[in-house]
Amino acid sequence: MNSVSAFQGNRKIASGTPAEVALTLKRLDDNGEAVLIFDDATGRQIEFDLRGTDAEILARLDNSEPRKPGRPKLGVTAREVTLLPRHWDWLAAQPGGASVTLRKLVDAARTANGGREAKRQAQEAADRFMLAMAGNQPHYEEVTRALYGGNYQRFAELTEDWPRDIRDHVRALADPAFDWPD
Repeated sequence: MNSVSAFQGNRKIASGTPAEVALTLKRLDDNGEAVLIFDDATGRQIEFDLRGTDAEILARLDNSEPRKPGRPKLGVTAREVTLLPRHWDWLAAQPGGASVTLRKLVDAARTANGGREAKRQAQEAADRFMLAMAGNQPHYEEVTRALYGGNYQRFAELTEDWPRDIRDHVRALADPAFDWPD
């Protein structure tokens, strides 16, 4: 998880790494209003356990993902892949073996899609955030249609009157979803 943002009501109160935001929230004067935290890459809501000392909070954040098999220093993660026997036969015959061939195939597919995956991920992240934070804002449904329709002008026009922090954050999340001239 790269960056997260925390909102209290319509106001962004913290943004940064999970560790930075968690420690900022711990020091925040609690006025009783709920704080919502979002993963900026996915738009999903997340929670932090802010009990204990700073060191305990940071340790929980570091241990939030269980250690998986693989070569973590290289960024390699082992997972299960299920294929038919003919697929395994073909992979076994490739230079470098199955892992190298699968990595090359995945990289080729990522390159070939021309940014469609990044666009889809940005749309989904913005949509998730909007649903949680702007679902009751004016023109919400039309904004969603503009987002998925790739119409930035309409998207920007319809979000103009939204609370500033929500508007700016959803625009930042959605930016990669729009086709910009080179």
